[in-house]
Parts: sequence; C-alpha cells; structure tokens
Amino acid sequence: MKKEYDFSNGERGKFFKPDVTLNLPVYLDSEAYSFVEKIAEKKQKDVSSIVNSLIKTDKKIADMVQ
Repeated sequence: MKKEYDFSNGERGKFFKPDVTLNLPVYLDSEAYSFVEKIAEKKQKDVSSIVNSLIKTDKKIADMVQ
C-alpha cells in the first residue's frame, strides 16, 4: 500500500445512485437452512420466499406483544 494517494483528479459522487436499492445477502446456518429448505420443497417455493414469510409472521407476532 502506498504511503500517500493522489485524489486531486477524483470526482465526488461519480458512482452515487440515490434511488438504488441494495439486496444484501443473508447467511443461514446449516440447521436453519435445512429447516427452511424442507418447507420450500413442500410448498414448491424458493427459500427466499419462505424466509420472508417467516420474518413477516414473526414481525406481526412481535408487533402484537408490544
């Protein structure tokens, strides 16, 4: 790594996109993934759909408790 870098020709905000939505990866441990995968196979859906459904259900339950 250099001691000093020259940013004098840099352009501020060149790659900034205000309306971009980032989909960050979520990593499940093997036990959780197996559980969700089995449900997904039974319902013939993808794992992401099942995880989203489970989270939405948990969110509803948590909102009722508050």
